[in-house]
Amino acid sequence: MKKLIGSILFSVFLISATAQKKNKLLSGMYLQWGYNTEWYTKSNIHFNTTVDGVHHNFTLYKARAHDRADMDGLVKKPLQISIPQYNYRIGFYLNKKHTKAIEINFDHTKYIIYNNQVLRAKGNIGNDYFDKDTSFTFNQVHFEHTNGANFYHINYVRQYELKRNAKRPVFTALWKAGAGIMIPKTDVTLSNKRVDNRFIVAGYCLAAEGGARWYISRKLFFEGTAKTGFANYTNALGVGNGRVNHSFGYIELIGTIGYDINF
Repeated sequence: MKKLIGSILFSVFLISATAQKKNKLLSGMYLQWGYNTEWYTKSNIHFNTTVDGVHHNFTLYKARAHDRADMDGLVKKPLQISIPQYNYRIGFYLNKKHTKAIEINFDHTKYIIYNNQVLRAKGNIGNDYFDKDTSFTFNQVHFEHTNGANFYHINYVRQYELKRNAKRPVFTALWKAGAGIMIPKTDVTLSNKRVDNRFIVAGYCLAAEGGARWYISRKLFFEGTAKTGFANYTNALGVGNGRVNHSFGYIELIGTIGYDINF
C-alpha cells in the first residue's frame, strides 16, 4: 500500500510539473480508480544469466502467457484494494469544455507464462547447445511479472459529448493515446533457483484506448474502455545479475470510477 501511495503522489507531482507552464489553459482535473483484465500475444523470451556458475543464454519462442485478475482479493481482504490488477489515472483538462486532457496512466497488470507448455528452445546452458521443442517444468523455467508488469505512461485524451441534460454531460465517448515506461517486479525460476526481483525501469510501452463515460452526477462518473498496446521489456531482471528480454502485444478491458475537480 505504501508503494501504491508513493506511486500516486509521484504521478501527481509529474503531471503538475508538466502542466505548470500551461496554468492559464487548465480548467480542472480528474481522478480515476478501477480494475482490469488482459490477454497477451505470444512472446519470444530471451534469458541471459548465470545460475550457480553455469551460464544460461537461450530463447523460448512463442511462449503463451495469461493475467491474474485476483478480483476475489476484494472479498477476502477488502481493505487491500491493490491486490487485484488495478488502474489509476490522474488527468488535467486543457479546455473549459473538458474535451481535451493530458493524464498520467498507470496499469498494474500481471503477466505469467503457462507452465509445461511445449516450446521451441534455442541456445546454450553451460557448454550444451540445443535447438528443439521441449516442455520445461516449473522448477526448470518459470517467468512472471506478478507484482506488476506495470505500464506507466502519459496519455493525450479526447472526449466527445453524446448526451447531456440542461446542466451537464450524461454520456461521453473518448479515446486516449500515449507512451511511457514499464516498471515491473519480475519473478524468475531458472534451473531450480528462484529470484523475486526488485522494481526496475525495464523498457517502454505504447498504447491506445477507447470507450465511454457515464456521468451519474455533475462530477462523479463511471468509465469503461478497451485498450491495446505494445510492451517491450529490454532489461527485465533475471536470476543473479542476469537479464531477460521479451516483448508482446496486449488487449486490456478496464473499468474505473472517476471524479472531476473544477479549478
